[in-house]
Amino acid sequence: MNAVEIVERFWAEVWQPPQDPDAVDRLVTEDFVLTSAGVDIVSRAAFKQWVIDFLARVDGLEFEAVETFQNADGTRVASRWVITGRNNGMLGTEPDGRPIRMTGTAVWAVRADGLLEQNWVERSAFEVYQALR
Repeated sequence: MNAVEIVERFWAEVWQPPQDPDAVDRLVTEDFVLTSAGVDIVSRAAFKQWVIDFLARVDGLEFEAVETFQNADGTRVASRWVITGRNNGMLGTEPDGRPIRMTGTAVWAVRADGLLEQNWVERSAFEVYQALR
C-alpha cells in the first residue's frame, strides 16, 4: 500500500484549491479522530465541520505539503506542511486580513482499505496567535 499517495490525495482534495470539505466523506472513516493540541475531534461529521470552520477563518488559504513519508507497512504516514493566507478570524482574533503563515506536522493512521482513521497534528498556532493579537 502506498499510504503517502492516500495522504497526498487528502491534502490535494481537502486543503488545496479548490478546497472541498465534502472529500472528507470519501477519505476518512466514520469514527475518524483528529487530535490537535491534545484535544480530540471525534467522528467524520465533526472533523468535516472542523475543516469547514478552519477554511472560513483563513481567506485565500494555500496549503503546501513540504514532505510526506510512511513507515515500512504503510499504516503510518508523517507530513510536514505550511499554510498561508489572510486572517479572517483565525484563533478567535479580529478578521483583519493580515497575512498568516502556519507550519505543522501531521501523523496519520491509514487502514488497509485506504481510509484515514486518525490524525495527530502539532501546529504553530501559538506563534500565529501571538502575531495576530
